Amino acid sequence: MENTNVAAEVRGTYEALASEPMLEHLQKLGITAIELLPVHSFIDDGFLLKKGLRNYWGYNTIGFFAPEPRYFGPQGMIGFRNMVRRFHAAGIKVILDVVYNHTAEGDHRGPTLSYRGLDNASYYRLISGQPRFYVNDTGTGNTVNLSNPHVLRLVMDSLRFWVQQMGIDGFRFDLATTLGREDHGFDPRGGFFDAIRQDPVLAETRLIAEPWDIGPGGYQLGGFPPEFSEWNDSYRDTVRRYWRGDHHSAQELGARLLGSADKFETGGRRAWASVNFITSHDGFTLADVTRYNERHNHANGENGADGHHTNLSDNFGVEGETDDREIRAQRALRQRNMLATLFLSQGTPMLLAGDEFSNSQEGNNNAYAQDNAIGWLNWADADDDLVEFVARLSDFRRRHPCLNQSQFLHSRLRQSDGLPDVEWSDFKGDALQWRDPGLSNLCLTLRMADGPIPNNSHDDTVFIVFNRDGDDATVRLPKIRKGHHWVRAIDTAATDVFAVCEFDGESMLVAGHSVVAAVSQPDESQR
Repeated sequence: MENTNVAAEVRGTYEALASEPMLEHLQKLGITAIELLPVHSFIDDGFLLKKGLRNYWGYNTIGFFAPEPRYFGPQGMIGFRNMVRRFHAAGIKVILDVVYNHTAEGDHRGPTLSYRGLDNASYYRLISGQPRFYVNDTGTGNTVNLSNPHVLRLVMDSLRFWVQQMGIDGFRFDLATTLGREDHGFDPRGGFFDAIRQDPVLAETRLIAEPWDIGPGGYQLGGFPPEFSEWNDSYRDTVRRYWRGDHHSAQELGARLLGSADKFETGGRRAWASVNFITSHDGFTLADVTRYNERHNHANGENGADGHHTNLSDNFGVEGETDDREIRAQRALRQRNMLATLFLSQGTPMLLAGDEFSNSQEGNNNAYAQDNAIGWLNWADADDDLVEFVARLSDFRRRHPCLNQSQFLHSRLRQSDGLPDVEWSDFKGDALQWRDPGLSNLCLTLRMADGPIPNNSHDDTVFIVFNRDGDDATVRLPKIRKGHHWVRAIDTAATDVFAVCEFDGESMLVAGHSVVAAVSQPDESQR
């Protein structure tokens, strides 16, 4: 399960994460930022220790100013700083998943480790009229009280420490709704957001919200200030539903492919505010989305009752591993289709570590306590072909700016040529009928939108086809500028998914269950 290319003496440490083999892998994938699960000092839950398990994910913070020592290598804390420096030298930013919504002290039955013993009523939200008990908006037993100015200052000092002393570039805030909840409820203009906005250090960092908790009004997708990006679980669910074949999911996919303007286009926000993901640490891996319909969490010691019960997965008729070649091929194609969807969508793509080589957790969709072969990445069985596929998808996205625009696209006509920045069509080339209840397949043409000052010097155009049906289809190509022709650049169903294929005619053949992307290129005489 270990990456044997990494020196044995540093495996499992901060130094290993930024070792040369890991940097080569990440750079091959075109990764520009790495987001770490919590590395603030944390403790193992007592109930896990009794079962012989450990807190593997780290959402049990006890020290806001200290790196978790279990990941120390030969250089200790200095190893963490050196890791960040090595990432920066490789052009990769470092984002920390931070847990300021609760601490490891748990509910009223938990241990007194720090804040409870200092000033319990100030650091935690207590139930009115029953101050012995904690408000539990986080589902972990307690809720940190950021509406108290001294507690807010503690959090701000912690964030500045990680930026100024440790070199961190940004933060993903766990259960971020909790941080923005005032006495009257969630407030995007509340004290926490004001404090970050006015701070000259933190205002320059990348800020990402997990936009929900279990408290009142806890689901706040799209409700955060414009400085924040947000994990878009609506994107995750829609992509899974679409490729599984759910009815009416094609209409929803259209919105997700264009950056979820229905969720985020308020208050001057940009398309990058949508952090698009198909999988995360919490839930099935991408491989398991195609292998399991049911969660298999018995190793967690909770009688298989923990974790998500709605996974929107598809096992292709067989639960778990199989030797059936046809099913294995179908699963591999589904993974490529979902990855292509991710990289061809407007917004910020997020890739779960291991999905690039089809890593499985044996159907465990809540591996928070599995510091073992279930939770680790299985490098020994890595699918090298899928790694190559993801690397080339990432490169394709980088080379085509129309796939990564900051503006939301609404079919606005461009000043340069009068063409819309986005066009939807069916396989015949006609306007897409969004009200069709049987809508299954989509075509869209993406062009660079006009900016504040029209600039189409890089006139990038990509035509994308999503064929969810099982039958091959003839797809009419959009009209193209004089002196240009279409070139197929991506075909998830082809033997060589990136084989270049130039089209002289007005249509192309698209295989069933596939994604195809074609690009506009100038004719030889125009080059």
